[in-house]
Amino acid sequence: MTQTGIKTLRDSAGMRWTALLLLALAMFCSYVFMDILSPIKDLMQDTRGWDSGSFGRMQGAEVFLNVYVFFLIFAGIILDKMGVRFTAVLSGAVMLVGGIIKFYAVSDNFIGTGLEAWFNSHLNWKVDIYIIKDILPFADGMPASAKLAACGFMIFGCGCEMAGITVSRGIVKWFKGRETALAMGSEMALARLGVATCMIFSPFFAKLGGEVHVSNAVKFGVVLLCIALIMFIIYFFMDKKLDGQTGEAEEKDDPFKFSDLGKIFTSLGFWLVALLCVLYYSAIFPFQKYAVNMLQCNLSLTEADPNTFWGGSSVTVVQYIIMLVVAAASFSSNFVKNNKNLKYGLMGLAVVALVVYCYMGYMRGTAETIFAVFPLLAVAITPILGNYVDHKGKAATMLMLGSILLVACHLTFAFILPMFKGSAVGGAVVAYVTILVLGASFSLVPAALWPSVPKLVEEKIIGSAYAAIFWIQNIGLGLFPALIGSVLNATNKEGTAAHELDYTWALVMLAALGIAALLISVYLKAVDKKKGYGLEEPNIKAEK
Repeated sequence: MTQTGIKTLRDSAGMRWTALLLLALAMFCSYVFMDILSPIKDLMQDTRGWDSGSFGRMQGAEVFLNVYVFFLIFAGIILDKMGVRFTAVLSGAVMLVGGIIKFYAVSDNFIGTGLEAWFNSHLNWKVDIYIIKDILPFADGMPASAKLAACGFMIFGCGCEMAGITVSRGIVKWFKGRETALAMGSEMALARLGVATCMIFSPFFAKLGGEVHVSNAVKFGVVLLCIALIMFIIYFFMDKKLDGQTGEAEEKDDPFKFSDLGKIFTSLGFWLVALLCVLYYSAIFPFQKYAVNMLQCNLSLTEADPNTFWGGSSVTVVQYIIMLVVAAASFSSNFVKNNKNLKYGLMGLAVVALVVYCYMGYMRGTAETIFAVFPLLAVAITPILGNYVDHKGKAATMLMLGSILLVACHLTFAFILPMFKGSAVGGAVVAYVTILVLGASFSLVPAALWPSVPKLVEEKIIGSAYAAIFWIQNIGLGLFPALIGSVLNATNKEGTAAHELDYTWALVMLAALGIAALLISVYLKAVDKKKGYGLEEPNIKAEK
């Protein structure tokens, strides 16, 4: 409410959730583009000569500028100084520019150009230091297309991570004192549908028409980045109207000072939350880049005949529609409070549609369609978790539970799933259940962790606090893909076929991250009790 008693957009539940939907759709599009090449790694090798080293360096380039040039810290300063709406549009534009460069790099138009010749003769970095050589974005022997794609992905990564902190700050702005955890959890649950969308449609567009054109997959991602920019522009005008109603200035009266970062880095609570974040995300996002190949190595899959329905192109659209039914029914069931028949009807529809979706993935016989189920349970339970944290609290306890599930899932992939190799049905069931639970455990991060940040720092530096956490997180995201690759090389004989790799010790390493996260979450709960951060308290205070 304003001082004159006039309601603002923020006081309207419909307007609040509309603003959230715009932000979530923009992040959905960025998530699709983030992993657009992951399901077609083999096609990149066949058509563009990208070996695993080139592919890994290109993927790791996304975080290079954010971490090693400290762009994320600057992004947080921009956010605190210029405000949510300006930074949102800027991040959308930066993502689009990076996406267009990456598209050009993998297109046929790049082949034979003077720019290709330049990249072939430049950026041939030679570093022999262990691990460091694997995380550099360029290396001697990389194809020119991989180098230029890495440049584009660096730029995209700057925009994507800037968008991430901006969306978090925007949700705090629109939902503070209301359903903050529910809003953050819902945004991330919807955004993560981009993972399934990428897994389903990237191979579809790359092989559309019976010929392989990898640039078509990236083109699909670029179109979505255009949509993301449009969503941010619409949000710009909504946010501007809100500030006009409240009288709040988008730019801060108290300008940002570098000394403010000291308030962040001297907070024990901040460091514990940041460490939890980097451990969680390092055990999930790098795993996603290897998950399809891990399933190929541990499942007995028979790809469907392309002349049948299960191997044709129409099944892709049908399965995606069923996925949307699962997501829409399960998500909306959380918001039906006064009609039990409708609520349970939606839940029943979601369960039936999920079973059909999994059956279709099994019949198609491809690892990417099986892993695409990853975000679906998260979509269903993240709003439940967020709503619980808003009204009951227990955020630190939730993080402990998430850590336990994370460990259990990676150990299942490491030791139990290989036992079912040779049993197509048994292996698929174990894979589906474990992937769903892993996605659910990951949903605890946006529902419990991100809403805790405003309780740890002053409001004027929330943007910088999110940026600092994302920066620390990106260190792990840049390091662990290389570490997974190094462990795979060390534990498999040279020349092992791509579909016969042993992932046991790589998965054990990821499980170890979950154990470390569990220990930190236990300590965080003890620190919260001592210092009174309020992490175990509800976000919505009861009216007295």
